[in-house]
This record gives sequence, structure tokens and C-alpha cells, in this order.
Amino acid sequence: MDAGSILGTHVYTGPTWVVHVWIVAIIEGQALADVEIAPEPGQAATSGSISETFLVALRLGLTSFGGPIAHLGYFRAEYVTRRRWLSEQEYADLVAFCQFLPGPASSQVGMAVGIKRAGLAGGLAAWLGFTLPSAVAMIVFGYSVKHSANLDAGWIHGLLLVAVAVVAQAVWGMARQFCTSRLTQTVAVLATIWALTWTGGLAEISLLAAAAIVGWRLVLPALRPVTDTEPSRDHRRRGAGMLLAFFILLAALPILRVVTQAHTVALISSFYQAGALIFGGGHVILPLLRTSTVDAGWVSPDTFLAGYGAAQAIPGPLSTFAAYLGAVEQPPPNGWLGGLIATVAIFLPSFLLIAGVLPFWGLLRRRRDVQAALGGVNAAVIGLLLAALYDPIWTSAVKSRADFAVVAAAFGLLAFWKRPPWIVVLFGAASGYALQRF
Repeated sequence: MDAGSILGTHVYTGPTWVVHVWIVAIIEGQALADVEIAPEPGQAATSGSISETFLVALRLGLTSFGGPIAHLGYFRAEYVTRRRWLSEQEYADLVAFCQFLPGPASSQVGMAVGIKRAGLAGGLAAWLGFTLPSAVAMIVFGYSVKHSANLDAGWIHGLLLVAVAVVAQAVWGMARQFCTSRLTQTVAVLATIWALTWTGGLAEISLLAAAAIVGWRLVLPALRPVTDTEPSRDHRRRGAGMLLAFFILLAALPILRVVTQAHTVALISSFYQAGALIFGGGHVILPLLRTSTVDAGWVSPDTFLAGYGAAQAIPGPLSTFAAYLGAVEQPPPNGWLGGLIATVAIFLPSFLLIAGVLPFWGLLRRRRDVQAALGGVNAAVIGLLLAALYDPIWTSAVKSRADFAVVAAAFGLLAFWKRPPWIVVLFGAASGYALQRF
């Protein structure tokens, strides 16, 4: 069942004032995030403050509609094109790096950018800013799910159309940068075909592994300069400690769940395992969450589907669906406390992995064989983006000529007129509403 069919058959949002508050929050978030001025072209971005990292991520959390693939497009527009915190190559390498880790890749990319910008606290700030809006919205929705009224879905459809334009721009820009040879272009095309014919988390990780082997054997780049600083011994020790904590929690929580028989421990264990063991993005995590909550009797099937549909209509990471499940589950803790526990538990593995591996990532990127493997992986990631642009993004959003016209206009605003994404989001929402009304 796709997001559109769910949105058409269930009731899942609260009063219309939520939409008005969200639009105001988007505009205010834009004003706050614009305090920092990007460096001039060619000028390297310096380290930033924690508050700056939080505010920029908060704006992204308020405006990044369309799911994890679209988020990577929004991140590229903000962190690479607009603010120049990262180069195109650094960003592509981070995306490739995060694709190999379990958990929500877009959130991991945001955490990694935050850590590179302002240290571990910056990583926490980036995660909090990007996650907070959707987590709060999902918890509020959980409280109102039994008393909500239908909200006109035209603006929601407009946001899906914006996601098409955002992903199309990301594919276009990244392909021009990283598919410059016949070999990398071929890898991208084959990756697209692979992704469209074989779905699931195993398919994605297998594709990336194959692309890494092809790159390692056949792509021979000039050894490009890497701007990462040499990690100190303390940073390496801290990274090793983070990785150790990840594996200890993964092994210990199921044991504690059996020993204590406490529902709080069971809640933490279920969502930590979901965040630690699933490859392939937010949608792939849903079957495990359904098993952990619906099959366990914590949440009814209809309530589960209603929350999943609502998660498609808000910006930010899809994994904040966990906040909704923690809020609506029957056994305590539920409500705000349950939502908070579930949210932290599902994202904690990603933070531990990113903080643990990132100190060693710069050293790896200096190696010629690793650079060659990344050349293949970057091309495959573009193929994955192109496949996702078609299914599920295009197939779930573009239903008519008018829809395509909105997509074309949104793409023009982003790619040619260089309008910021938040303006395009508002344009898409208004266009979707107008299409349904008139």
C-alpha cells in the first residue's frame, strides 16, 4: 500500500491551525538560519558554532519534505551549494559512507555534517534540529488521532510534487559532477536498473558493495586532495568507545528485556534494534516496527497505518514515526515520554556509529584504493537516486499534466532561478491546494 492510498483512506491530522503554525515556523526558521553568511566561492568554510548548526538543521527539519532521498537533495542545496560547508566531493563521500551503515541514511548524513562543523555537540545539534519538528508533530498527532478531522490533502500532494523537483535537481547536479566517464555513467545506469528490478535493504547494500568492487578494480582517479584534518589520538579513542557502546547496547538490551520484564526496557530494545539492524532507509524499517508494535499488541493495525500515512505528510526523517508509536502505544510509558524514549532509541545507534567511524573516515579517504572504490559507489548512489526519483517519488506524485507543470515550475525555481527550498515548498503546497480546489 503506497502513501497516497493510505492518505486517502484514513484520518490523520489535527486541526487546520497546525498547518498555519507550520508555515509561520518555516518562515521564522528561514530568518534565523539566514544569520550566518556563506563564504565566497572558493573560500573554505570555517568551523561553526553549535547554535548555528542547530538553526540551519532546524530550518531543514521544517522544510525537507519528500522522504530520505529528497532529504539528500535538500542537504546538498543547503550545506554544499548555499553555505559551502562541504565540497561536492566531501558531500558525495559522506553520502556513500552513510549508505553502508544501518539506520536512516539522511539523518546520518546530517549528523556527520554537524560533527564536521562543530564537533560531537554539533552532531547532536544537527540531529536535534532536523528531527525535532517532525517528532513533535508526530507526538501531537498521536494525541489527536482519535479526535481529528479530515484535512484537505491538496497541499500534501503539492509537497510530494516538490519532492520530485528536489530529487531531480539532486540527480542532475550530482551526475554532472561524478558521472564524467563512460565507466561511471555505465555504473549509474546499471545501478538504476538493479534498483528498479530488485528491491529491499539487501539489494541496496549488495549494489553498493558491487559498485565498490568495480570502482576499486576499474576506476583509477588521480589522488585528489582531502581536507580532513588528522584525527587526534583522543578522537580515535572516543570513536572506538562509541563503536564499543553501539555493540554493547545491541547485545545487552535484549538480555535486559528478558531479565527485567519491564516494558520501558522492551520499548528501548525494540526501537534500538530497529535503528541498528535495518539497511535501506526509513521505509524498510516499517516491517520491523510493525512486528515490534502491532504484533506485540502495543498498537492496533489501523492506528499504525494512520501514523504511517501522517509521516508522509510532514518534513523531516520518516523514522520519527517512532515518536508517534511511542506516544500511542497502550502500555505505559506512552504519550510524550513514550514518544521521546522511542525517538532517542531509534536514532541512538546511528549517532554512535557515525561518531565512532567518522574519526577514521578521513584517513581512509586518503587511500587511492578507497578513493577508487568511492568513485564506483558515488556512481551507484546516483543510480539509486534516479531509481527512487521514478519509484516511489514520481509514481506516487505525478498523476496529471497539471502535476507535471508544478514539478517543472518547482524545478525551474530551484535549478535556474536559484530560489531557496523553503520558498519552493510553500509554492508547492499552494499549487497543490489550488489544483484540488480549482
